[in-house]
Amino acid sequence: MLTRLPRLSCIACGSAPVVAGRQAQALLQRYPQPKWVEQSTRRLFSSSPRRHEKQEAVHVVPHNEDRFSAGPVVAGASGQERLERIKRLPVVCPGCGAHSQTVAPHSAGYYHVDRGDGGWEKGQQQRDEDDVFRQAMHAGALGDETRHAGALGDETRGGGGGGGGAVASPPPICGRCHELLYQSRGQSIVHPSMESLQAMIEESPHRHNHIYHVLDAADFPLSLIPHLPHALDLPRLRTRNRRSKTVKYVHDRVADVTFVIARSDLLAPHKEQVDALLPYLQDVLRDALGRDGRKLRLGNVRCVSAKRGWWTRTLKDDIWRRGAAGWMVGKVNVGKSALFEVVFPKGRSHGHTSPPPPHPVPDPIPPSTPPAFTADSPGDLSEGVVPTQGTEDHGEIQVRSDHELDHDDDDDEPSDIGPLLPPAQPETPYPPMPLVSSLPGTTASPIRIPFGNKRGELIDLPGIQRTTIERHIRPEHHKRSVMTSRVAPEQITIKPGQSILLGGLIRITPDLPADSHRVMLAYAFMPPAFHPHLTSTAKAVAIQTGIHSDLSGADLAGQPYTGTVPTIATDLAKSHISSAGTFKLEWNVTKRRAGPLTDKAAGKQKADHLPFIIYSADLLVESVGWVELVCQTRRRSDSFLRPDALSELGMDGEDVPAVEVFSPEGKHVGVRRPMNGWLLGGPKKSVVGREQRRRVKR
Repeated sequence: MLTRLPRLSCIACGSAPVVAGRQAQALLQRYPQPKWVEQSTRRLFSSSPRRHEKQEAVHVVPHNEDRFSAGPVVAGASGQERLERIKRLPVVCPGCGAHSQTVAPHSAGYYHVDRGDGGWEKGQQQRDEDDVFRQAMHAGALGDETRHAGALGDETRGGGGGGGGAVASPPPICGRCHELLYQSRGQSIVHPSMESLQAMIEESPHRHNHIYHVLDAADFPLSLIPHLPHALDLPRLRTRNRRSKTVKYVHDRVADVTFVIARSDLLAPHKEQVDALLPYLQDVLRDALGRDGRKLRLGNVRCVSAKRGWWTRTLKDDIWRRGAAGWMVGKVNVGKSALFEVVFPKGRSHGHTSPPPPHPVPDPIPPSTPPAFTADSPGDLSEGVVPTQGTEDHGEIQVRSDHELDHDDDDDEPSDIGPLLPPAQPETPYPPMPLVSSLPGTTASPIRIPFGNKRGELIDLPGIQRTTIERHIRPEHHKRSVMTSRVAPEQITIKPGQSILLGGLIRITPDLPADSHRVMLAYAFMPPAFHPHLTSTAKAVAIQTGIHSDLSGADLAGQPYTGTVPTIATDLAKSHISSAGTFKLEWNVTKRRAGPLTDKAAGKQKADHLPFIIYSADLLVESVGWVELVCQTRRRSDSFLRPDALSELGMDGEDVPAVEVFSPEGKHVGVRRPMNGWLLGGPKKSVVGREQRRRVKR
């Protein structure tokens, strides 16, 4: 410290700006050394799997673990420094939720403690300099103005709570999350099953649990988990019967389900238009729920857009009002982590101005199985006093975490964890959020983040495996195969003998008579990788499979396709193309598509009196988007003969148009009632600048 005194006197004279503390010092004060058990009773490195890793939900496929084993800690100064770094690691990665480990570099939760030695030394040097400055400031070696500036700097960073309340830097993420965040590369985990998710929810320390079933708007309702209440052993959904119960207990617990349609900004350009689609979305969801779906109320359907901020405040207030445990459940790549970040109630505390929860938050229920950990979380530390701006009263409320550091009970274990449920993160007003990535299976383990001073917690669960079409796409096109913003498609007219190719991977062939003048309109709400290409059916088959078929003629049959039309399909996917089925356009949209003929201010005609019928349907591609198909047919003219039985029942036996879809392995395709997205969002408008306008010649 004597070597730093001349520098302190130089700062005291005013020749250099005052820097009172740094972020590294705040990290040392906010996150002191974690609690660990005796060195002789625990293993620093273990190549054997832990108890919770044997479960299917958080299992990670190893990649040559023996080859990349970290080995024993070397005795001496380097070994002691390595041990100190390991102790400062979080128990779980805040990005993916995987447990921290230093054994398998290619697995989730791996931390390379030997990498970045300069960063660790630089942080230690900053902490030493801050300690010297603080000691000199408190000892009176500095002037009054310098001490006042130093105290002001501490209050600015610590929120008026002194040096102990300095704002801490976020905990580090594992190597897998680092590569996903900065290099967009990584490996997926083994996705859990419904039995694994049920076991996780059963280990909940709360009596009141709320399930947020997240659905993707791009392929709604293909991302629906069928029979979710039965699979998770939850109460049945409320029916339309006015005597149906609102609260049901199952195994001395209360669990409700809310359907959240994420990325709703893909449906329409304006929020009010998506609001008007809610009855349509409820009807589609009832159709997807099966035979008993028509009896359900489905008043618990929410449309949320994390990108545009639509209805996020409403869902956030709902999570805060409910308290207890909220679980984000859904399939992979439906936007759970992105939704988690915007609906988590940040900066709120359980103050006197906040409304009380609708039910008392009970004490944590002890788990049915003994904890599988031998040390407390490094997050069980003192958080100090941090000013937060509440959203209820728009005032500053001081929040203090209840996870206080107790140096006397080093062998205590968390009481709210089990073999599948990891410990919760330390409660802070603005905690680190889960990592958002397009990689299926980014979240490796449940991520528990508490809020409101033990008012409740929000839990992000790993996604359930679904049959995605991504494995049939070349790796260089993976980023372009995700719809990130709303698509304004162009109208494509399909004539008899023609087909549409979506990225060269999916083929849509209408069933149109060759001798008729009937056409079919298509509107592709697809990402850039699935650009629609209209061509003849013979050429479409050659592009999709890579080999000319008999439709190309006897001269080209069996020869490889050598054209220039691009395709995103892999060579293996081209050899597994098969029919996904024939889908009928069975929904009548004549009234919506007739234009001024049925308008009250124009034609004022009824749709049943028009000489034509317009049929439509939405063709879904799983995890990608949808294609709106429209076809107009001629209504059968009245006959002088006696009407048959079908005519009496209103079933005139009209020729309903249909399409046949070809996809890899005959999968990844579905159908739903039409949303009329092209009429709702409008055609694509080209922006013309002032410099592009033609000048009028005189």
